[in-house]
Amino acid sequence: MNLLHVAPYYAPAWRYGGTVRAVTDLARVQVAAGYRVFVLTTDALGPGERASAAREVIDGVDVTRVRNRSPVLRDRLNLSTPRGIASAAGRLIRERAIDVVHGHELRTIENLLVAPVANRLGVPLVVSPHGTLPYDTGRGSVKRLWDRLFARRLLPRFDCVIALTAAEAADARALWSRWGAALPAGRISVVPNGVHPDDFANLPPGGPFRARWNLGEGPVVLFLGRLHERKGVQLLIPAFARALAAAPDARLVIAGPDDGMLAVLRELAAAHHIAQRVTFTGMLVGDERLAALSAADLFALPAVGEGFSMAVLEAMACGLPVVLTPGCHFPEAAQAGAGVVVERAVEPLAGALAALLADAARRAAMGRAARALVERRYTWPQVVARLDEAYRAAIAYRAGAT
Repeated sequence: MNLLHVAPYYAPAWRYGGTVRAVTDLARVQVAAGYRVFVLTTDALGPGERASAAREVIDGVDVTRVRNRSPVLRDRLNLSTPRGIASAAGRLIRERAIDVVHGHELRTIENLLVAPVANRLGVPLVVSPHGTLPYDTGRGSVKRLWDRLFARRLLPRFDCVIALTAAEAADARALWSRWGAALPAGRISVVPNGVHPDDFANLPPGGPFRARWNLGEGPVVLFLGRLHERKGVQLLIPAFARALAAAPDARLVIAGPDDGMLAVLRELAAAHHIAQRVTFTGMLVGDERLAALSAADLFALPAVGEGFSMAVLEAMACGLPVVLTPGCHFPEAAQAGAGVVVERAVEPLAGALAALLADAARRAAMGRAARALVERRYTWPQVVARLDEAYRAAIAYRAGAT
């Protein structure tokens, strides 16, 4: 099967968050499974940073990048201006005999321009919203405006929606219904993200990371993600401050690119008199990211509006227990004894952190359960097999529709 992924950003554009990591890992694994995989994206790599190559092969994935006309719109408003992407999509679909076009995120200029091309050429079109559907998870006014302008003509163009969770599937049904588009159960598939557990089986030693950041020997709580209100770091810091009563030698590591909150978070740590206990590393990639996971004892993500966090899966694959909130949409972690899910507020978070920081044996048991859960349900080969079923359903639907 020949696949074309369409996304606003692709590796190494890690600053744009979990969607980049999910799409990049998925494409790489699909190549390993025998698919021919093409990616159509933009040259955005991060604020003020562009890719130089218009075409390159990354881990067997053939990547075509079109130029953003306005880097300012990309950086400040999260809006692509992808020059020539429709013609590039048409050329790839025809020349590479594409069987399925897979769009990533929903409200993107890329989807708006490429979807009509796929429809016109009769190629099945699927979309993965990646947790972006609800209005109350950030940029709500922009999403409402987008839907008023484009939803009625864009939503019917997709043959299948690939949701990360049952909650996202329900969000999709509600959105399609609101704008008068049909989306029966047979056109929604629930397929989570995945990881390769073997990628995390031989982590680098955590000692050098602890030494570099002066973390000491006490337990380390790790947050990995963009420094954005939606991710909940502004709740994690005061919760950690309260939890220190149970583990005075604990440290909090906040690893991720600044998305407008770094100065506020530093002030918050100082206001709670724990500035010396909170370490901001900036974004970590590659071996540095693995070293942070190796050095940690506990992973925390008090987020809202998550699709299906790659950071959580990676932490669990490393054998870390997790502290999550309902907005992470991962109740399975608590059900499997791999972590706890608490309300997104300071007191519940503080209680969960304190209980786990004070109990190394419980952390170890939860960590074993976390890795077992990932191996049982969230490996990339399992994900690729389920996606293949969704693709074939979309192919059948498109054939019937035409």
